[in-house]
Amino acid sequence: MNDAKILIIDDEQSMCQFMEIMLQKEGYQVSSDTSAEKAIQLANKGETSEFDLVIADLMMPEMTGIELMEKVKKRQPDIDFIIMTAFGSVESAIDALKKGASEYITKPFKVDEVKYTIRKCIEKRRVIDENRELRRQLSESKGLSKFIGNSPQVEKLKEIVQRVAATDSTVLITGESGSGKELIARAIHELSPRADKPFISINCGALPETLLESELFGYKKGAFTGAGKDKIGQLKAADGGTFFLDELGTTPQSIQVKLLRVLEQRELTPLGGTTPIPVDIRLIAATNSDLESEVDAGNFRADLFYRLNVLPVNIPPLREREGDIPLLAAHFIEKFSKKLGSKQKRLSEAALNVLNNYQWHGNVRELENVMEQAVLLSKNDQINPEDLPDKIRGTGGRPPLPESAEFESSPPPLSVMEEAYILYVLNQTGWNKAKSAKILGIDTSTLYRKIDRYKLKEKAKVE
Repeated sequence: MNDAKILIIDDEQSMCQFMEIMLQKEGYQVSSDTSAEKAIQLANKGETSEFDLVIADLMMPEMTGIELMEKVKKRQPDIDFIIMTAFGSVESAIDALKKGASEYITKPFKVDEVKYTIRKCIEKRRVIDENRELRRQLSESKGLSKFIGNSPQVEKLKEIVQRVAATDSTVLITGESGSGKELIARAIHELSPRADKPFISINCGALPETLLESELFGYKKGAFTGAGKDKIGQLKAADGGTFFLDELGTTPQSIQVKLLRVLEQRELTPLGGTTPIPVDIRLIAATNSDLESEVDAGNFRADLFYRLNVLPVNIPPLREREGDIPLLAAHFIEKFSKKLGSKQKRLSEAALNVLNNYQWHGNVRELENVMEQAVLLSKNDQINPEDLPDKIRGTGGRPPLPESAEFESSPPPLSVMEEAYILYVLNQTGWNKAKSAKILGIDTSTLYRKIDRYKLKEKAKVE
């Protein structure tokens, strides 16, 4: 930061000239004056001072260096001061530091010591400014700023999230895959009184039952083969903070019982343990399935559902968020253009019409994937319809239901619709599980669970 701007104030012209020549050789931009009153005018010019540092003599005819510093700091509290004193008294140095000086220099001084003191002061200011900017960027990236959209549905959602965040109650977030459930969970945490505590999440659908249980609750040494030492579970690791359970609907009932105890008793027992451990967490759960239907079907415990459903938050699907697609598309284009180191690309009106007409069953996650592909494959600075995937330009995302899913006139349960859509996607991909999971916007492990639940393998064989 040798481009720092420094103001020298000393009633001796020779000292001003000496300091100015010395510091200019170091690369600093230096101004000087013998008048303290003139210094106040220079330093306080404008809303923010153009100087990073003022070096002022302690004893001057118009006022002391400390008085000068106090007058300047009333308008420019962030400006740094170094006080020069010829007396070398400890009292004057301490007084200067107490009243806001960053450093002091004792006359007569060694040139190298002066250079070091100034360099240290400038470096300290640079670190403070960088930290302030980092905090600003972090504050902008927290809360609801990452959930992009200004549609009426999203504005209403944000209002609900802000109200919910102020409480400490359990939250159940519902919404389709890829709609941003984890973003909302993080926003609730970051806007809550627990914001400075841990936020820990687990995707229940991504882990087999035995591993999920040990990850959630931990285990004691010897609890099972390979348990060579005690392990703290993720629930306990989140103590004082927020724990996010994603894809809760896939959780086995044996684990549901233990989760209920955590909510009711605020304690848990590790695998192989006998003594309950207290835990203080706020639980946020999320699901893309209809838990009430799962309760009716006997797949999910009713008592746990009612414990979780204290503050329900529903995220609208992207196809219902009119006007948000252009904002999201522009955001992802900027993101991936920077990531790929390419020139900022723009979306043609024709391509935007294609995006607006698509149904987005994979929601925001699917749109993000599509825009990444478009930025990568487009041959110029404009993204046109031909740069978008065939399925986006083709059926408009409205797949016909398979023949096995003919419904009566009354609306079918969500689980039936989900079964039909999964079967359709699997058939379209030739039962490529990884590809199907990506299109559906879910993990492959979750897809396998749903295939087993709906016995789709058997249906495929019959067909």
